[in-house]
Amino acid sequence: MTQIIPGMPRIGCAGWSLPRDLWPAFPAEGSHLERYAQRFDAVEIDTSFYRPHKRETYERWAASTPSGFRFAVKLPKTVTHEQRLAGAMPAFDEFLSQVVGLGDRLGCLVVQLPPSLAFDAAVVRRFLADVRQRHTGPVALEPRHRSWFVPVAESLLSRFEVGRVLADPVLFDEAAAPGGWPGLVYLRLHGSPRRYWSAYDDALLERLASRLQRAREEGAACWCILDNTAGGAAVGNAMTLARLLQNR
Repeated sequence: MTQIIPGMPRIGCAGWSLPRDLWPAFPAEGSHLERYAQRFDAVEIDTSFYRPHKRETYERWAASTPSGFRFAVKLPKTVTHEQRLAGAMPAFDEFLSQVVGLGDRLGCLVVQLPPSLAFDAAVVRRFLADVRQRHTGPVALEPRHRSWFVPVAESLLSRFEVGRVLADPVLFDEAAAPGGWPGLVYLRLHGSPRRYWSAYDDALLERLASRLQRAREEGAACWCILDNTAGGAAVGNAMTLARLLQNR
């Protein structure tokens, strides 16, 4: 069962699908989300990127989880890939009106940018200021264009208390560590070398646990989401990582 330890890094998966071979590790009764939430304290909702969910759906998901559980929710592609952050507040407002259904279970908003979106200080400053007028909770941003990994971008993210995601596979040397606001460390592990499929070995997960522990000791709120879900590796990797952290 989930053991909620205040300040511990939140470990979870992208979605709450449970591989059949790991079903014995979860309660036998309940929906997949209800069973998942008895072992993990976090999940990332990626489907919100592709299509909207009704507020009532978010309310139902929140009601299916324990009080210490938190959802990270990915912003819709309308905001990040179609509007490309510029003039995106109508779409963001619509999204926010839906995810408020999670209530206190809303843990973090995830902003994943397209690889083609270069850093533009004016656009980013306006976008983050508008977001912060509407939402004061944790925000993690995943840039995928090399121009973002510069001091001025780091400064802007810090100013608006937005953590820069560390994503694996790492695209550039400059992206090999989380950045932005040091109060939030958010890791998204997609599987390497085969994205979405490859499992992580225990030695790497041990190093990751050490890294998360150090960030926690430095005062950061930490999230680690396993997205190597295509072959079901994410759940097992997340269980191992959570155990390594709790043993510390």
